[in-house]
Amino acid sequence: MTLQIGNQAPDFKLFSSDLKEVSLSDYKGRKLVVHFFPMAFTGVCTAQLCTMRDSFGYYEGMNADVVGISVDSPFTLAKFKEEQAYQFPLLSDFNKEISKAYGAFYEDFVFNLKGVSKRAAFVIDEAGKIIHAEVLEDAGNMPDFDAIKKAIEA
Repeated sequence: MTLQIGNQAPDFKLFSSDLKEVSLSDYKGRKLVVHFFPMAFTGVCTAQLCTMRDSFGYYEGMNADVVGISVDSPFTLAKFKEEQAYQFPLLSDFNKEISKAYGAFYEDFVFNLKGVSKRAAFVIDEAGKIIHAEVLEDAGNMPDFDAIKKAIEA
């Protein structure tokens, strides 16, 4: 399933790197930037999330929150978050349900790994509708950060 601008964002309830359950409804009334990434501690994933870390004040100032989602365990994500000083929650989609619901899922990935999140970025508005959707087939590419910012500003 490919999500489009204007679709209702699929709900989620995932455990964070802080071992707290986080849901889409926690962000009602605020915009939410959702970054899917294949794997913690890899080069492009680190760069993707570090870009959001370094822009975090901008998003806070625009009534927007940020989360990162991967199929890594909450414990792996906790270490990744600590080492990179991310200010936003990293959510574990260990059961791979949310990555699939957002159309951000590789059945087969590099090194014969099965079931990994694709690199993707979504912006969800205050009412839970998708206002930016980008799913990248090539995990070596980065999301369009300018388009994400424009969606937040709209």
